[in-house]
Amino acid sequence: MSATAPYAGPSPIRRPVAAAALLAALLSLVFGLLLAGAGPASAHAALTGSDPQDGAVVDTAPKEVTLSFSEAIAVGDDSIRVLDPSGKRADTEAEPRDLSEGSTVRYGVALHSGLPDGTYTVAWQAISADSHPISGAFTFSIGAPSETTVALSSQDVGGGPVGVVYDIARYAAYGGFVLLVGGSAFVLVCWRRGASALPMQRLVVRGWLTLTAATLVMLLLRNPYTGSGKFADAFDLAGLQSVLDTKPGAALVSRLLLLGAAALFIAVLFGTYARREDEREKKDLTFGLAVGGGVVAAGIAATWAMSEHASTGIQASIAMPVDVLHLLAVAAWLGGLASLLVALYRTPDIGSAAVRRFSAVAFGSVVVLAATGIYQSWRQVGSWSALTGTRYGQLLILKVALIAVLLAVAWFSRRWTGRLTDTAVASSGAEEEGAATEPGDAAPAPAPATSAEAPSAAFQASEASGASDASEASDEDIDPERAAQLARQRAVLTATEKKRVRDADPERSGLRRSVLAEAAVAVVLLAVTTMLTSTEPGRTEEEAAAGATTATAPAAGGPVNLSMPFDTGGENGKGTVRIDIDPGRTGSNDLHVWIDGSDGEPMDVPELKVALTLESKDIGPLPVVPDRLAEGHWTASGVQIPMAGDWKVDVTVRTSDIDQVTIDKNAKIG
Repeated sequence: MSATAPYAGPSPIRRPVAAAALLAALLSLVFGLLLAGAGPASAHAALTGSDPQDGAVVDTAPKEVTLSFSEAIAVGDDSIRVLDPSGKRADTEAEPRDLSEGSTVRYGVALHSGLPDGTYTVAWQAISADSHPISGAFTFSIGAPSETTVALSSQDVGGGPVGVVYDIARYAAYGGFVLLVGGSAFVLVCWRRGASALPMQRLVVRGWLTLTAATLVMLLLRNPYTGSGKFADAFDLAGLQSVLDTKPGAALVSRLLLLGAAALFIAVLFGTYARREDEREKKDLTFGLAVGGGVVAAGIAATWAMSEHASTGIQASIAMPVDVLHLLAVAAWLGGLASLLVALYRTPDIGSAAVRRFSAVAFGSVVVLAATGIYQSWRQVGSWSALTGTRYGQLLILKVALIAVLLAVAWFSRRWTGRLTDTAVASSGAEEEGAATEPGDAAPAPAPATSAEAPSAAFQASEASGASDASEASDEDIDPERAAQLARQRAVLTATEKKRVRDADPERSGLRRSVLAEAAVAVVLLAVTTMLTSTEPGRTEEEAAAGATTATAPAAGGPVNLSMPFDTGGENGKGTVRIDIDPGRTGSNDLHVWIDGSDGEPMDVPELKVALTLESKDIGPLPVVPDRLAEGHWTASGVQIPMAGDWKVDVTVRTSDIDQVTIDKNAKIG
């Protein structure tokens, strides 16, 4: 019900067609602004180049290996390792040198002198500026490629059991933040009497406990998460100290300190504030709690902004406060929705005025979410291809779709809100409701007695009778155990009666069901949002793909088979060229060429030439002169393909002194 304007008395319900048109216009605006052109941005560092390049074959051993990245990274002693064909370290094992200049981020490691020929493996691991671990590997060869015994782990950095637990803690942290901030805001802004409701107290306290526990787990697992991947290293004091020296470590520690202040806020909210009777004093305390709680909530949100996507890339000084606003709006909306759900299902006392106040708060939250979300999406995506062709973009589309579903369900919730009255609440205890009515709440109207309320009258009569009997007995005649038992029975009867009255209201039941549906969608939405924070942004993924090379482990590749018909225009000038390139990957390959005539029989030609060109990197043409092996069969061994890519294979066939043709076809190699 969060996406609608506050209810302001009886008015016609907006037509679904108008609501759908408004939603379509909003989504069009979101995607239009999202895909507007802009300068480059980054988050999640990506390898954009290396020297030597992936798959390159160099004549002499280089003195060092350098790697270029799309953004600043944090490196350690073993962040870049160079391994010879036998798996031994070929670098000097010193800390990588920072060779960055201007906006170019480059690091290098020195190699031992006199390295023998063969294939060398470069394995690297670092922490990007937005706190996420990254890693990769590639190969180059000195002199000529060779076999290598290097076997790199197939597990990505940040994966494995440690990565699973760390990701669970990340999800739990966001969930705890939403319940803590959203629940507190709901009590202060929408339903002040909720401060004395035990279910509301439990909701907020559990949010605080969840966020605190998740933060502690993330702090302890940060070292193995970005390093070894072993749980035992969580208690390595040296590793913990190194984590504290990083931006993510400082953010987690700051969050724990702010959670200490949040604990004091909770104690005052559900202690002194809940017991305060004087309206003037309570109003002043409400203002103080709102200001103090807002500062603490913004501070906790800033611990994410300072260590996640918003802290790096273009316009970081704008993106960080925008991210804080986005997180606060999410908490106010989804946390308030969870609070409303708890209040509707667990307490009989919440009135229609509180529900309508939440509608106003939620509407404002949605407006803030739309504005900040458009900016964040533009900054992290930036193009249609990144929106539809990357995992980040696809998750973003899913998030927008979930928001649309949530808004649609909210429209139905508003209809129930418009019908909501306080009659059922009044029947469960008008005296309590009237004594605690907040400013702006409508006074509950007494309900006429109905057959559904007969048990309530009987219950009240039995209560009065019990009270009369108790007054006639002396204190000495009452058994303390019996008195305690009677008190417990009366409490159970009272709770049962309140629940019966609460469930008998059809409008309130309808609202509960629609809010429950909203909450279910909101849980999925929060999970998708958390996944976005740990996914490489679409803009960065495209930048890495367009870079000089993408450092990944060597692809397995596979034999390349091409078939190209030709016609030189002369007599017997038609035929088919068949080419095999094996193993079809970077490094050394064997090339076989067969020529068949128009009758399908092997065909000899006076001249055959082959050339390879990688147009995307301006490499080639690299000539290949195959030797005739048999009739219609030519071969060449040791054909060097320096890097993976979409290579163009040119074949020149001459069938006579004057009849010649060049044909070509693209082949994906490696």
